[in-house]
This record gives sequence, C-alpha cells and structure tokens, in this order.
Amino acid sequence: MLNDSSIWKSLNVPSRLILIAGPCVIEREELCLRVAAVLQKTCDRLGIFYVFKASYDKANRTSAKSFRGLGLEKGLRILGKVRARIGVPILTDIHNEAHAAIAGEVVDILQIPAFLCRQTDLIEAAVITGQIVNLKKGQFLSPLEMGQVIEKAKAAGAKKILVTERGSTFGYNNLVADMRSIPILRRFGFPVIFDATHSVQLPGGGGNKSSGQREFAPVLSRAALAAGANGLFIETHPNPDRALSDGPNMIPLAEMPELLKSVLKIWRAAH
Repeated sequence: MLNDSSIWKSLNVPSRLILIAGPCVIEREELCLRVAAVLQKTCDRLGIFYVFKASYDKANRTSAKSFRGLGLEKGLRILGKVRARIGVPILTDIHNEAHAAIAGEVVDILQIPAFLCRQTDLIEAAVITGQIVNLKKGQFLSPLEMGQVIEKAKAAGAKKILVTERGSTFGYNNLVADMRSIPILRRFGFPVIFDATHSVQLPGGGGNKSSGQREFAPVLSRAALAAGANGLFIETHPNPDRALSDGPNMIPLAEMPELLKSVLKIWRAAH
C-alpha cells in the first residue's frame, strides 16, 4: 500500500535500485497505464523500486508548435488513475507555483525542471506541499552549485529531496555527462538519480525540436551506477519514433527489461 513514509524510506534507504521511468509527456491514458504496468511487473520481478513518471505539460519545448501535453486537469486525472490501478508512486514536473499545490494532491514526487532549478518561489511552493521534491540539476550549473539549490529547499523546510543529474551544456546542441558529478552530489546527503535519456539529448538538434542519441543511454546508465548513483531516470515509450516529445532519446519499452537486468548487475556490484 502506498504511503508517504514507505515511499520515502524506499528512496532514502536504498536497499534496492531506484527507477523513475515513463513517457516524456502524457499522450493518452492507455499509454500511461500500459507503460506503468509493464515496468512495474519487470521491476517487481527484479527487485527494483519503481516510480512512474510523465508530464502533464511540457512548458519548455523547443518550438511553440510542439505538443505540450494534455494539461493540468486531464493530465493529473490520468496520473491519479495510474497510481490507483497500478499501485506505483507518481512523479511529475511543475513549471509554476500555482500548480504545485494542485499536483501535490495527486502525485508523490514534484519535480523541479532543470531549466527552472534556480527559481526560488517554485522550489518553495513544491516544498510547502509536503511531498518529495526532485531537484534536477540545470544544464548550466556545476554539481557544486547545486548545493545552493538544495539549501533553498532545506530553508523552505524540505527534508525529502532527490537530486538528479542530467548532463551539462557542451557546445552546440550537445550535452556531456561528467561522472564526477555523482559523488559530488552525494556529498549533500540526499539520494542521487542519474537521468540517462535526457543526458543523451541533443537540445534543438532537430531544428524545431530536440534530437538525441538513445544508443548511449545504457552506457551512461551503467557508468552512473558504477560511480555511485542511487537510481536511474529513464524515459521510455512503446514506439519512440512516433512519440510526441523527446522520441530520439527515449528507450523502446520492449528493450527495458534487458536494460534493467544489465544495469542491476552494476548497481549490485557498486553497492
């Protein structure tokens, strides 16, 4: 049975590998239920602690013409169904303070997007809900600078924090994932998650959309776990090439079981 204390205990006292995974954006209810069910079954079999992730609104798309999602009301209704039917914790991102309290009534983890990680009011609004807060490291910040972001959350009263590494801006349309970031972020005393699929994104690399190199996500996943990451953040879709957001860097759903079996070996060796 889901409850706040058991979810945080599983995240903060990691006797199991953590997986945060799902489609980039909520396209339709059936998709979310299908992905959550497949991943929950796989994670149960492998002993991985699973959190479903999807966005009801992608406010930072490359183009104004890009699909943003189904919106707050419909999106949260779908996330609530996933939580109730599949029985997994839910993570979603918020982009403004007004959405924090509303989303916090439905989901278990509120995510501060990387581009917004220095927005003090947004962080405070997420913390005030009492839910777990996932702080994604901005592409423009060093891991040491994330200490100031964490201090903002702690000053607002946060005790349940995840910190997620997702790569750093490195020249035109490229990111680099520096594995030194993992042990540096762990010094702040909270679980560290590695975002494998956004780290292989090529921002704006498709002209009016981002591109990506999904073939390198498994490589970086293994490296991050070997470096001490507590878990992985992976976006996945049954058919990434037809996904409405971030398809080029998402992992095909059918490949997730084998990927998880392989990274679990690394996590066990590292722990």
